[in-house]
Amino acid sequence: MNMTLQEIQETLKILDSLDIEECLGLMQERIQPKLTDMEIELLQSCGMVTSENIYARMSVPPFPKSAMDGYAVCAEDIEEASHDTPVILKVQGEILAGDYKEFPYHKNTAVRVMTGAMIPQGYDAVVRQEDTDYGEEQVQIYASVRPYMNYCKAGEDIRKGQLLAAKDTRIEPVHIGLLASVGIDKVRVYEPVKVAILSTGTELCTIGQPLSEGKIYNNIAYLLAASMQKQGVQISFMETCADEESLLAQKIQDALEVSDLLITTGAVSVGKKDIVPAVLGQIGAQILFRRANIQPGTPTTASVYQDKLILSLSGNPYAAYANFELYFWPLLASMLHNAAYDVKVDTAILQSEYTKVNKMRRLIRARAQDGYVYLPAQVHASSVINNLLECNCMIDLEANRKVSIGDTVKIRYFK
Repeated sequence: MNMTLQEIQETLKILDSLDIEECLGLMQERIQPKLTDMEIELLQSCGMVTSENIYARMSVPPFPKSAMDGYAVCAEDIEEASHDTPVILKVQGEILAGDYKEFPYHKNTAVRVMTGAMIPQGYDAVVRQEDTDYGEEQVQIYASVRPYMNYCKAGEDIRKGQLLAAKDTRIEPVHIGLLASVGIDKVRVYEPVKVAILSTGTELCTIGQPLSEGKIYNNIAYLLAASMQKQGVQISFMETCADEESLLAQKIQDALEVSDLLITTGAVSVGKKDIVPAVLGQIGAQILFRRANIQPGTPTTASVYQDKLILSLSGNPYAAYANFELYFWPLLASMLHNAAYDVKVDTAILQSEYTKVNKMRRLIRARAQDGYVYLPAQVHASSVINNLLECNCMIDLEANRKVSIGDTVKIRYFK
């Protein structure tokens, strides 16, 4: 259904100025879950979510092994050993890491072993080589050991049948290491969420291209894409679009064909070239909200087209990034039914002066550490992102609130 500009504007008035919690709720009601699974190489699975329980197919280590270079012994044979009264044992042979040799235990014998080497049956401890005379055919032992000292039991790290990753677990590097330990080379995971990024603005230039007069490089698309890729999201489309309604309408449809969700940046406010809301109406998208009670990012817009969500952000880099952090991660958590993707929200004690009293709720870039939060950024303009290097969170400050050093404030960590 096509709408006239006047009809669009009248509709938008009704949908104006929602709190961010309302905005998020409207989007979560319409977000489509992404629960199709696939098999993938282990090393490619980091950041993805398991679609089934994964169990250890073997114990690790699979055999008892030495924790250091020394001699495998029976602790009972050397319980009287000391520097003054060494115990002499016959050396049956030597086992290196990776060797398989059988040396049946006989009383008052030892086996030379290196770190990681299999310990023969019947030997229950390892004497470190520094407590011996390094003998080859027989060895003098200068210290006693307790049973299982310097001895790694079979299954000490991982037991066969142990649950290594429950269904709906986000795979971290440690999971990769654990699964590799038991020889698992492929895992079943949910297909990654595919996100398209469409940046609107005739002034935008793609990096790698010569920068013409009056143009700027499209930095925000790369910031958002990198943030998502770090968490296992697949960027299926990333393009810029000039401020032309027909071209934008076509690119929106192209982007949605290859993605689960579309993020647009720019052209979302009320300026002459802010064409995104009008184009959304023209193609028949259902607008969920047009404005949010938040700064920066008041004109953030969300809509649904062909059952897919479109999140339209400001063209100002910090405004876009702050609102992306605010909305995208909870949406991703909803799509994957996994709260681990959501951002951490906490409180901290303010340690920097902030004298401005804002009429609207405000997202202030900051740095939190050890329960305190600081404002390293001197410039808070929504066009500036250089000082984000010093920040790891945003203060979520209520409208009309005056704060002082020592006050407790709400913070939202960057993902």
